[in-house]
Amino acid sequence: MNPKKIDSVLLDEILNKMISTVDGSKGEIFAIGEQSRTQYETLVEELSIIKTQVNDVIEAGDKLEVQSRHARKRLSEVSKNFNRFTEDEIREAYERAHSLQVELTTMQHREKQLRDRRDELERRLLGLQEIIERSEALVTQISVVLNYLSQDLRQVGILLEDAQAKQDFGLRIIEAQEEERKRVSREIHDGPAQMLANVMMRSELLERIFRDRGTEEGFNEIRNLRQNVRNALYEVRRIIYDLRPMALDDLGLIPTLRKYLHTIEEYNGKTKMHFQSFGEAEERRLPPRFEVALFRLAQEAVTNALKHAQASEISVKVEVSPEYVNLLIKDDGSGFDLSEMKEKKNKSFGLVGMKERVELLDGTMNIDSVIGKGTSIMIKVPSIF
Repeated sequence: MNPKKIDSVLLDEILNKMISTVDGSKGEIFAIGEQSRTQYETLVEELSIIKTQVNDVIEAGDKLEVQSRHARKRLSEVSKNFNRFTEDEIREAYERAHSLQVELTTMQHREKQLRDRRDELERRLLGLQEIIERSEALVTQISVVLNYLSQDLRQVGILLEDAQAKQDFGLRIIEAQEEERKRVSREIHDGPAQMLANVMMRSELLERIFRDRGTEEGFNEIRNLRQNVRNALYEVRRIIYDLRPMALDDLGLIPTLRKYLHTIEEYNGKTKMHFQSFGEAEERRLPPRFEVALFRLAQEAVTNALKHAQASEISVKVEVSPEYVNLLIKDDGSGFDLSEMKEKKNKSFGLVGMKERVELLDGTMNIDSVIGKGTSIMIKVPSIF
């Protein structure tokens, strides 16, 4: 057999591996959902008990408050008329007032602990509920993908008459997967993994800092740790957005862009983000491939403005009409020379990729940039509802 010619067995093998991987992921996500559901039910029971205890402590505390108030009144009376009471009566009045005050303070501390635990449980329940809902949505989506891989995509083997074309097709899939895995692996290693390793190392020093440097230094270290964890969370969310934001499928382009820009502003801190939508942007959904493409275009433009232009303000506007979708991304960054960009294409790979993506949508992209005065990118693609 010609070594350059292969039959459909290789493509079927690739598909089977993909199906096996996706099916395994579906099982893992389902298990996470079930585990979260079990934990959710356990926390609901604990929360019910905690709420009952809070009510009991409040009721007991109210009674103690009344008793303590009477005891203090009695002690005040004894203090004012010291000569009218015996030494035993004075001692009894003082000891009772003191005892009730200690008991009341203890009860109040217990109430605060129970309230804190109640609030913590409610926050955890909200998080678990979100995990459960997302896992259910992901399992449904993966089932659709499995159905596509198992049925529709298998027809590719029939449609591809040339075995070499099938081989190239499979190799491209593998290369794309490996490149994406390497990119994600590198970003996780350089970002969240390094940050969390630093958190672990610094957390081990907390006890020594409290002991050797005092409480204030200890709390400063805790605040620094909290900021490090916050940064790691931002990096994880950014990587998820780079892969594919889940909100895009559920909510659509406009809410996802709004949330993305809000997240960038919240965690970046130095750049002010502005977002506006016009026309039918809020009411109508575009086909998924259009929403993904437009989101990626906005994301690439914002990333360029943050990383290369050091912009302090970025504005994103979306207008959806029955005929066109207009996307404008404008920043007040350092800008660049358009003629120089055309001469050095290798240094403007991001913009070249954006241009190619716009052309796939049969749209146009215009770039206006002046050194020191920022950049404006206008993208216009035909609407397809």
